[in-house]
Amino acid sequence: MTNFLLFSSTVLIWGTTWIAIALQIGPVPVLVSVFYRFATAALIFLVVLVVMGRLKVPPLRQQPFILAQALCLFCCNFLCFYHAASYVPSGLISVVFSLATIYNAVNARIFFGDRISPRTLLAAALGATGLVLLFGMDILVSMNPDSWKGIGLSALGTLFFSLGNMASRRNSADGVPPITANAWGMSYGALTLFALILGTGTPIVAPPTATYLAAMLYLAAIGSVVGFTTYLMMVSRMGSQKAAYATVLFPVVALTLSSLFEDYHWTPLGVLGLMLTLAGNAVMFARLPMRRPVLAAEAVDLKG
Repeated sequence: MTNFLLFSSTVLIWGTTWIAIALQIGPVPVLVSVFYRFATAALIFLVVLVVMGRLKVPPLRQQPFILAQALCLFCCNFLCFYHAASYVPSGLISVVFSLATIYNAVNARIFFGDRISPRTLLAAALGATGLVLLFGMDILVSMNPDSWKGIGLSALGTLFFSLGNMASRRNSADGVPPITANAWGMSYGALTLFALILGTGTPIVAPPTATYLAAMLYLAAIGSVVGFTTYLMMVSRMGSQKAAYATVLFPVVALTLSSLFEDYHWTPLGVLGLMLTLAGNAVMFARLPMRRPVLAAEAVDLKG
């Protein structure tokens, strides 16, 4: 039951964050928008943990891996996603993000020695074909460079997300609870973003509208504090590959919202592409029939 609640909460929360990200694109520089999000999230997280008496400072030996998690999950990936939202509808970004299941399988092999099964290759082929169909009109017909930029940034952001999963998996195995890693990770991410703002001379623009402010607060409190906590608890309980399966359902929620609020139009090829992409992810986690063990008596009969 706990795993189901974590899974469903993550799907519902992160399936809606893409449209909130799109609402922040405008006069406020992307770097500043991402900083607002994680500075607010870090403040909320730290205050809550202090009030609950659960704020702990991880030992020095664990700090480099918490910093790695921070840079991948609370900084670099969202810089990519926010920039991608300038080029393609937010729902399509979520489709690219759903390939995190494939990324996690490959990275788990690289960093933890997990086996890559043949169905991982099948899933990758289905997912790639689905993306071509979803973006095909813009890429193959009109050669829209914005679509290429949006896809590339989304793919890079998903890679950072997956690497953050690996860091989180390592932190959990080393005894760092997800809420502790998140609280300090978001703080480190916000500090890094602020340093980038100062280093690049990016102007700090105040939230211009009530809509922007509401989207920022939703992304900080619900999308970041609650969403990342439920997701990384799944990583800790279920493993990075199974937890990433939640991303399979994000596009269904995100593309529905995109069609309502961003004037995204479904086409037959787009529907087929979404189905193939989801199928590719589903193949990753389809339950295989278990082989019935051969009993000793049956083994004797087979030999005789």
